Amino acid sequence: MLGLTRVILRLGRNPEAGYPDGNDDYGYVIQAPLDANGKLDAALWREKREHCTVRRFHPHETPADGFLRHRGEHWYIWYDEADEGPAEPLIKLGSHELRPGEYVTVREPDGDALTFRITEATRI
Repeated sequence: MLGLTRVILRLGRNPEAGYPDGNDDYGYVIQAPLDANGKLDAALWREKREHCTVRRFHPHETPADGFLRHRGEHWYIWYDEADEGPAEPLIKLGSHELRPGEYVTVREPDGDALTFRITEATRI
């Protein structure tokens, strides 16, 4: 057991971005270092950082694989291949409880800030 949590984010309602009903086929699967309260744990991340992976899925793109990274108070997704895109900041992610039904915001490479809902959080 890694002590990590598999968190699935799916695109929520973002009418101004062209997704008035959201899109369950667009999102992220994150292996996250969560504490007992469902918040990101920087100490566990340092211990397990090579296992803190991210997979971005989108109906019109090839899936992109990256890593969850932490610097100071900020969390972001870092992709190791140039064609997968630049890093994506996760807005105030460190202060959120990552539990099903909650929402988080991801700043996309094009600058759009999109809201995603957490649909799953399972210990692995």
